[in-house]
Amino acid sequence: MTRALQPALTRLLQSENEQISASQLTSSQRRALDDFRVRTGSIVQQSSGRGSVYRIVNRAVIEQHLHEQAPLANTRMDDALPQRAANIGRARSSKIGQHAHELYYLLLKARGPVVWYQNGGQCLDLESVTRQQGAAVFAIGGETGQGWYTEGPLWLVENQALFDQLDWLPGDQAATVVWYSGQLRTSFIEWLAQRPRASTIHMFPDYDGVGLHNYLRLKLRLGDQVSFWLMPQWEHKLQRFGSNTLWQATARDFHAALPGLQPIMESDKVLNQLVIAMQSQGLALEQEAVWLEA
Repeated sequence: MTRALQPALTRLLQSENEQISASQLTSSQRRALDDFRVRTGSIVQQSSGRGSVYRIVNRAVIEQHLHEQAPLANTRMDDALPQRAANIGRARSSKIGQHAHELYYLLLKARGPVVWYQNGGQCLDLESVTRQQGAAVFAIGGETGQGWYTEGPLWLVENQALFDQLDWLPGDQAATVVWYSGQLRTSFIEWLAQRPRASTIHMFPDYDGVGLHNYLRLKLRLGDQVSFWLMPQWEHKLQRFGSNTLWQATARDFHAALPGLQPIMESDKVLNQLVIAMQSQGLALEQEAVWLEA
């Protein structure tokens, strides 16, 4: 069953006189009903005034079809049931309706002595955990993991290579590094915004449309708590190692972010230089270039 057909059939069954005006349906719902009408003959489309209506001919066929496609549609679900399991029961697909996972698992590791604290006195020796098992994980979402914070800087990196090997980090200050894997989850941004999590937050993404758009989202929520990190010699590396293919693939995100970035770039002249260079050269730069000599 298409996503449009189930709500259209449900509205038709619940409608007065078992008919509904075509103008009350979306174009995708009308197409779905037309296909269902041809396949089953259980509904008809008739002219009505200046428009048309869909009318039920065989209610039992529609009800049976809905039951087969959504076996638990009229069943009260246990509140403890995961949302995606309930979606399968209602629509045979975990991805119908609200399907985002309630918890997000945040991977983090330490360079040097780093401790994370939890409200109530609990603490995590991140340096020790990193040494013993490679990384730590926080489960965040709802009331889970809300109290964690550290007194040092927090670095956010987009790609795994930067998380695996930390020798690119500037200076020698102890720090936490988080790998967010491409896209910043909204739940992670909200978690960062709920309370101060670190002394400062540095974002180091790919220098492309997606990276800039993610930075804008984060900056709008965290303000001066977060800064955009530019690798040494980024101008030369963009020119020498930059990719026009990556630029084109993320150009839509770049142009979508640009209006929101304008007021930020008024006070961040170096970020402004990066944006101008990317746009004028039609190039984007992946963050692994941090290890290359310009």
